[in-house]
Amino acid sequence: MSFEFILRLIGMVIFAYFGIELARYFEIPASGSPDAYRLTIVVVLSFSAIGLLLTPWITIKPFNHVRNKIRQMPVSQLTSAVIGMIIGLAISALLTPALSALPQPFSQILPLTGTVLFAYLGVWVMAIRHQDIYALFELPLLAFSKRLPKLATPTPQKGLSTAPIVQAILVDSSVIIDGRIADIAKTGFIMGTLLVPRFILNEIQHVSDSSDQSRRKRGRHGLEVLSRLQEDADVDLRIIDKDVPDTREADSKLVTLASQLDCPIMTTDYNLNKVAKLQGISVLNINELANSVKSVYLPGEGMNLRIIQDGTEPGQGVGFLKDGTMVVVQGGARHMNRTVDVNVTKVLQTSAGRMIFANAEI
Repeated sequence: MSFEFILRLIGMVIFAYFGIELARYFEIPASGSPDAYRLTIVVVLSFSAIGLLLTPWITIKPFNHVRNKIRQMPVSQLTSAVIGMIIGLAISALLTPALSALPQPFSQILPLTGTVLFAYLGVWVMAIRHQDIYALFELPLLAFSKRLPKLATPTPQKGLSTAPIVQAILVDSSVIIDGRIADIAKTGFIMGTLLVPRFILNEIQHVSDSSDQSRRKRGRHGLEVLSRLQEDADVDLRIIDKDVPDTREADSKLVTLASQLDCPIMTTDYNLNKVAKLQGISVLNINELANSVKSVYLPGEGMNLRIIQDGTEPGQGVGFLKDGTMVVVQGGARHMNRTVDVNVTKVLQTSAGRMIFANAEI
């Protein structure tokens, strides 16, 4: 016998009791007629059936829903909600004596109403703004800890591992709009806390509201990526309100903020990459990461390649590997729209990516 079935039986008995009390309230059995007894039985059976059907929906279903929500909720948000409820209850406790002194019926209704209302407002406000509230305390502590003298740490003994040092990473709008950060985050390579300043979020929202269809699509894609990162339990993403009021450009604000917090910047912007490095700020460039994990081909190795277009020089053909690497094939023009065997002659690494030169086999 399942627990749900037992609850259904208990609900059936309770609703049947309500049916009996309802019949007594309307004095249906008092007449003593056979029709009155039949009507009473119908009312009791109807309430019993309602209790049998509705009991799981008012007991187990809401409980499971709340339990699943709590499991999916980040610890910081859950803690903030509990703190908000405590603050709301404390405020309502301070107001209860004054509300109880009001004339009837306000003295009975308002204290309970105020308790429920302030508790709900406390939970709602703290749960929604938990990232910003935590950031108010975390960022000053993070900046202060960076200024402390580094203590010498003992060398770990052989066979023992040390826990990774988790640090904050400022995220640029180009990374969010690019979207690959969501896929990288799923792999677990991002160990730090991703900090998205409010001015970066405003910049993405401005792009999503653009009149240009292409920019609007890219901006909305960036907002969807942020939502995916927030829902990912393996990534700690926080929206912070810390700003640099003396600077107008978002890139300059990001560089200044990274300097204040002594943390790296994650970007795909070439200009921001150069400016940040000139000021001694570490940069995590996703484009450089993507180039570094592409397939490696050495001179003399062979591959199968489909020639899809002409090259810049006469007789050249161009194909692309699965990772997007362009391959220029000498003598490949005569093999247009065909898959041929080629031999690598040279690999050229540029700022835009990797380019491979090859000769078509005869």
